[in-house]
Amino acid sequence: MKLIGPFKQIITLADLPLRGKISDEQIDIITDGGILVDNGLIQSVGNFKMLKTENPDTETELIEGGQIVLPGFVDSHTHICFGGNRANDFAMRNAGKTYLEIAESGGGIWSSVQHTRNASEEELLKTLVERISFLVSLGITTIEIKSGYGLDVENELKMLRIIKKAQDQTKARLVPTCLSAHLKPRDFDGTNQEYLEYILTEILPKVKEEGLAQRVDIFIEKSAFQPEESRDFLLKTKDLGFDITVHADQFTPGSSRIAVEVGAKSADHLEATADEDIEFLAQSDTVATALPGASLGLGEKFTPARKLLDAGAILAIASDWNPGSAPMGNLITQASILATFEKLTTAEVLAGITFRAAYALGLEDTGKLETGKKADFVTFKTDNFQNVLYNQGSLNAEHVYISGIQIH
Repeated sequence: MKLIGPFKQIITLADLPLRGKISDEQIDIITDGGILVDNGLIQSVGNFKMLKTENPDTETELIEGGQIVLPGFVDSHTHICFGGNRANDFAMRNAGKTYLEIAESGGGIWSSVQHTRNASEEELLKTLVERISFLVSLGITTIEIKSGYGLDVENELKMLRIIKKAQDQTKARLVPTCLSAHLKPRDFDGTNQEYLEYILTEILPKVKEEGLAQRVDIFIEKSAFQPEESRDFLLKTKDLGFDITVHADQFTPGSSRIAVEVGAKSADHLEATADEDIEFLAQSDTVATALPGASLGLGEKFTPARKLLDAGAILAIASDWNPGSAPMGNLITQASILATFEKLTTAEVLAGITFRAAYALGLEDTGKLETGKKADFVTFKTDNFQNVLYNQGSLNAEHVYISGIQIH
């Protein structure tokens, strides 16, 4: 057993609700606090001196320099296993080129598919581990990672196997998701429906056999897969025993409703969600995941986070780090900017990148600092936790702990 502290402030988030709006007054702050850890789990959180007195023989890890501590952050939507670079897409988009024009010139998702297929396993693993390390340095201790740049049996399995290998090279928890239904690849000779059937019969059975992912995603959009074929695919995927999530309402509304109707864990993007669908989401257990990085990368409007929270939805915030629309990767900067434009409280943002994001991944053992949870937390050298978002990502994490062990 080990006592870690003292901290100027411990922000446990322990009593905050899973859904709906949260005021900053609801945040419980423990001053001069400590965290008692045993076997990777939190045993107790409270006053440092009192915990020391109650546990006199316990090892103490002293925290110096005045630091605050928050639960480890959760990035519940990323595409960080990829090859190549799409800086030219970004430049063309800013110069006024359309999505179609960029795709016709060799850019877009298909460009990333080609680069990822051509990359060696060693190269993909190396760059993936580097990106994971960057996220961990920000205080992110749980990271969802999608496939979706392979789009055939060989290359989708290659991506998911690399994600599995990366888990052996990091202490962060990686949550793999199969996104073979990103779009129909150009070299597939058949219809959208036939490609989705190919995923169901050729890819997903092998994913399950090798234990490569428990989650499946689909991009429902005019440029990808249509609503009814997507609904049928998602229901069949559930029948195979997978959890499901959806890229929903990014450019056109309606698919978030499908996500709710089929029982998806989350509906991600939602920039184009209609007001009536906000209410529909709010009455469900499907997490509404905002991806401000995509809004910033594409110059599009933000997810209506304020409306979603006011309606009572479960709002998570994730980075969507990918080589095309969201290349930044800095969840804290993105969440801070989203808060400015959508008028989110500090409590709502912190909930959105911790326990609410964990819920979107089906995880209940992380995201709060309370007894029985994993001892995943991040410290910052400041005497006021509000400075983390106030500095919009420029206040670097001081230390990152996973299962009670300092890894950064």
